[in-house]
Amino acid sequence: MTAAVSAGWLAIAGLGPGDEALVTPEASAALAAASDVIGYIPYVRRVAPRAGLTRHESDNRVELDRARHALSLAAGGARVVVVSSGDPGVFAMAAAVFEAIEAGEPSWRGLDVRVLPGITAMLAASARAGAPLGHDFCAINLSDNLKPAALIERRLRLAAEADFAIALYNPRSVARPDGLDQALAVLRAACVDSRPVLFARAVATPAESLRVVPLPEARGEMADMRTLVIVGSSRTRLIERPGAPWLYTPRSAA
Repeated sequence: MTAAVSAGWLAIAGLGPGDEALVTPEASAALAAASDVIGYIPYVRRVAPRAGLTRHESDNRVELDRARHALSLAAGGARVVVVSSGDPGVFAMAAAVFEAIEAGEPSWRGLDVRVLPGITAMLAASARAGAPLGHDFCAINLSDNLKPAALIERRLRLAAEADFAIALYNPRSVARPDGLDQALAVLRAACVDSRPVLFARAVATPAESLRVVPLPEARGEMADMRTLVIVGSSRTRLIERPGAPWLYTPRSAA
């Protein structure tokens, strides 16, 4: 008699910003139980190879294909972890998996699918600098791969007019060398002040660097795709001290 095949499952896990100490125990447990790990090449390579684990690497622009592959494996009985950096629900793979489920095989809706949260780049960067996200804030992805540039500009302007602190993801790349300069120009026009801007590069890795400059002095060349940029609100403060300053936004808006 043939043993029944165990039911597959799919976990979508965040690996945090870089330091292995920032990977949650929940994500580590899922990876330890997985038969397959799927994700963008550098994220998959953060998962150590071991017997019984198959690692599936893919390019950054095939998110829906990656999600369908993961769902198909899970439907066949595999124990699948789709990995993202940071948190999988923030500009990452969780949304792609649910989009694939909505448009895909009806049977996928009955799968055991779990989203395992992680520490985002903006939270890690904020913690390193102090507490610049201490009051109302928003996050905007500057990549125009999946949305028009005009929508990015509108959201930046409205966020500045509402006086949010703003975390900027994917600020600058080889394909978009002028994207951050354009965003900063929109913010300078809307804010008309010298609020602090944090450039946090490769946070929680050996290459980490933090730099704070006034908005009028912020330039696109200060960032790359490993940089998270936080633009403070009008109330964000800088505390000078020996070494790096502390950056925080007071809880009160009074």
